[in-house]
Amino acid sequence: RRRRGLRGTELRRAVASALDRVRLPEPDRIARAFPHEISGGQRQRVALAMALACEPALLIADEPTTALDVTVQAEMLRLLNELITEQDMALLFVSHDLAVVSGVTERLVVLKDGVAVESGSTADILHAPRQPYTKGLVASARTFENALERITR
Repeated sequence: RRRRGLRGTELRRAVASALDRVRLPEPDRIARAFPHEISGGQRQRVALAMALACEPALLIADEPTTALDVTVQAEMLRLLNELITEQDMALLFVSHDLAVVSGVTERLVVLKDGVAVESGSTADILHAPRQPYTKGLVASARTFENALERITR
């Protein structure tokens, strides 16, 4: 609001447009809602709309799919991909979920205690990690995936 100097009707229109841009149904209702009155996925989209309102060159998404069910996660990831493509914007995607990372990122930096221990193409790192810490992360993710596969058979 301060940055654009919007007030009244113009401000309401801009808010509705920002919420519509992230595909929130009933943007006018959501703009008036308290956080506890909307779902987790809707809260994530509101946060995304707020970030995009500043028209950033770089969007930092810190765990944007945490606490979302798989369907809503997929919707959020598709939306992020569409938005960064449309806006020609860079995305810094922070996540502990290697399955999500593998489907979203082209490049990957693995951090341990805040220090980068390995970086490169996501595919290369996930298929042939070089550092012991990264090897452990990838092996843990594979072990979990294998266990989940056995359970769901």
